[in-house]
Amino acid sequence: MEERVSRQNSLFHPYCVLVPDKPITNPIYNLMAIVIDPTILAIIHQHNHILCVSHVNPDGDAYGSLLGMGWILRHLGKNPVLAMQDRTPTEFRYLPGSGQIINPSAVANTYDLIICLDASSADRMGTVFRAEAHAPIPLLVIDHHITNTRFGTVNWIAPDCVATCQMLVYLAQALDVPLAGPLAECLLTGLVTDTLGFRTSNTTPTVMETALQLMHGGANLPNIVARTLSRRSARVFQLWGVVLADLHLEEGVIWVTISREQMKRAGTNRDDGQLSSMLITAAEADISATFTEKVDETGQVAVECSFRAKPGYDVGALAFELGGGGHPPASGCTLPGTLAEVSQRVVTALKAAHQQQAALK
Repeated sequence: MEERVSRQNSLFHPYCVLVPDKPITNPIYNLMAIVIDPTILAIIHQHNHILCVSHVNPDGDAYGSLLGMGWILRHLGKNPVLAMQDRTPTEFRYLPGSGQIINPSAVANTYDLIICLDASSADRMGTVFRAEAHAPIPLLVIDHHITNTRFGTVNWIAPDCVATCQMLVYLAQALDVPLAGPLAECLLTGLVTDTLGFRTSNTTPTVMETALQLMHGGANLPNIVARTLSRRSARVFQLWGVVLADLHLEEGVIWVTISREQMKRAGTNRDDGQLSSMLITAAEADISATFTEKVDETGQVAVECSFRAKPGYDVGALAFELGGGGHPPASGCTLPGTLAEVSQRVVTALKAAHQQQAALK
């Protein structure tokens, strides 16, 4: 990996520079698109047998961008292989092409190119990426996280995009791939989930215009919202009922801990990733956190930390310092240690960050 970093060609777009694209057929609006560096287009055109991967503990943008890239590459006549470390959860199995995602054990050693989507660091690819076999293969990283470590051979990082799926809308336009059918459905899923239904502070008119184009291409917005944001298992509510009984709120920070025993009693092994988003709606809090006890691939106990912040507060910087990543309003990390040790240490850091940021207001 050190060799990869030393020879990388970092294409960093701190801002999505907008330029007029060719007019679309619908007269209601005229979507703009960013200029994409020719190096990115060239590396895609030059390779055919391509492994696509997204991050561990995947969300809607991970699945939307992974599957969306698959549809783009197929349209170009390529042979993409889509892989994830995690099993596809129920809420994303409706996405076209999800049944073709393979697990790490089925990933081969020989590909022309690897495309990593929506992952801020190499470890986020999990066991899909095996350095001993895959390090010599060119790696294209496409991501919108400002904390991205630019670990690829070629990196396209666009923090001003609300989702990696938004970046793929621009990529499809640059490659003359129609934004319709299965591709539109997958890409709109990433936009919906990463903006919590277009409710985050970075939802701009350009984001809404992008969503409109995908809807004109056949993506079903009400269905996507219903499946990804408005549907939970009753077992999740049972889990929340247990953990919320021990809710903590101090100095503008609200948090809960979730143990493996609590998840076992509730009959679920995941909190669906949205509890921290629910907690941040508390009027008394500016920062929220959930701490979920996990066992990593080596059998060691670890804690998955998920952070959210209201406008004007930043949890992305702390997540990056802790070895994770994300954005100012939403970020996370996974840390070794017991639930009590990690939560106490991180909550102390969150309180300090809140105090420093509140003092600047």
